[in-house]
Amino acid sequence: MDHLGKIRQFLISSGVEFKEIRHEPTYTSADSALARGEELKTGGKAIVMKVSDNFKLFVITADRKVDSNKIKRYFEVRKIRFATPHELMQTTGLVAGSVPPFGRPILDFELFIDRSIAENEVIAFNAGSLTDSIVMRVADYLKVANGNLIDFSV
Repeated sequence: MDHLGKIRQFLISSGVEFKEIRHEPTYTSADSALARGEELKTGGKAIVMKVSDNFKLFVITADRKVDSNKIKRYFEVRKIRFATPHELMQTTGLVAGSVPPFGRPILDFELFIDRSIAENEVIAFNAGSLTDSIVMRVADYLKVANGNLIDFSV
């Protein structure tokens, strides 16, 4: 089953309402927001980063940036970096821009959600492809995603 199918099945089995949107391929958060007809800040940008020796998934609102110093302090490490396109493909089977904001059971990563996500009513995200998006309530997302809510944005 593809990633969209896994996400769809996960959300349905969790009793969560969501809307699917099919659109032209989008390569940036701004393009995705435009294609979905949503504000940029409602976008949930999923970023795979290597923290010490482990990959972790970070989700942030699309209008914000990652503050690497906050992540380093949180994990008490000196070194973090973004996953390379090759590492992203190896660990997820996905290309940049298509990673959904879910750790286990969708992607095998520990999940960290920036507090900025909780400031919105809805979250919209590319769901395993550059042409498929999902829009859902943030309250539902936070409940089913089961991530660690921390502050790592500017």
